[in-house]
Amino acid sequence: MAAFTEIAADVYLLRCPVLDVNSTLVVGAEVAVVIDTLSTDAQALELLEVIRRITTLPLILVNTHAHFDHCYGNGVLADDSPGGGIWAHEAAATALRERGDTLQREWYREWLPTDPELAEGLAAVAVRVPNRTVHSESTMDIGGRLLELRHLGRGHTDGDLIVTVPDADVLLAGDLIEHGAPPSFGDSYPLDWPETVAALLHHVIPTTVVVPGHGAPVDSDFVRAQHDDLTTLAWLIREGHADGAEIKAVAARAPFDSETAITAVTRGYAELAGRI
Repeated sequence: MAAFTEIAADVYLLRCPVLDVNSTLVVGAEVAVVIDTLSTDAQALELLEVIRRITTLPLILVNTHAHFDHCYGNGVLADDSPGGGIWAHEAAATALRERGDTLQREWYREWLPTDPELAEGLAAVAVRVPNRTVHSESTMDIGGRLLELRHLGRGHTDGDLIVTVPDADVLLAGDLIEHGAPPSFGDSYPLDWPETVAALLHHVIPTTVVVPGHGAPVDSDFVRAQHDDLTTLAWLIREGHADGAEIKAVAARAPFDSETAITAVTRGYAELAGRI
């Protein structure tokens, strides 16, 4: 497991080598907050060990959304700080509570051919559902230090949550922003995503450190560029659907690779048809 890097005062980022997914630790005077808890019990145990090198404070957990790589470590970390609470958007909590078994089986089957170790780790997790939910926004006081949790709209999923640390000028974007790989559209809402990122940009200034769900921290220019690509894609989808264009023909004009674009256009057409 990689070590944490301090990206602002008492704000630490760990990039897990598996899937290059980010976990962030924010230390306050009374508690520490872990944003995203990785994929398996083994990863979470290693994450906890690294956390305890920095702080012995009780932990509160936040999941930016309901995908396994951001929340399947919940149980391990919550057991270390019972009563600390696990926060997420209400749609993310509902997905894990009502469809958790189905999602777990799907992810196991998806990863088994290419990464059997990860697949077996996913299958072994006893999924811990968040017990504190956010509808639109909530402010967390961790001992004189505030964290702001916001749901800005649908994008990567229907339950994306961003976290801002105002005194450090850090914004944790989850998978609404991706670095090093194209955005993932499997559970997405491509027509809503640009507007959600536009709302995110209202909380970003040139000095803000933006932590994406995967990859290296980015700046406001990177976020604006990704917003532009998502906007271009959304208009291509709307125009293609209105013209009755084939999905592959629309995807060929998108600012993403073919496989990513086909998934995005398929989801966008489903949005326009009212199927999602």
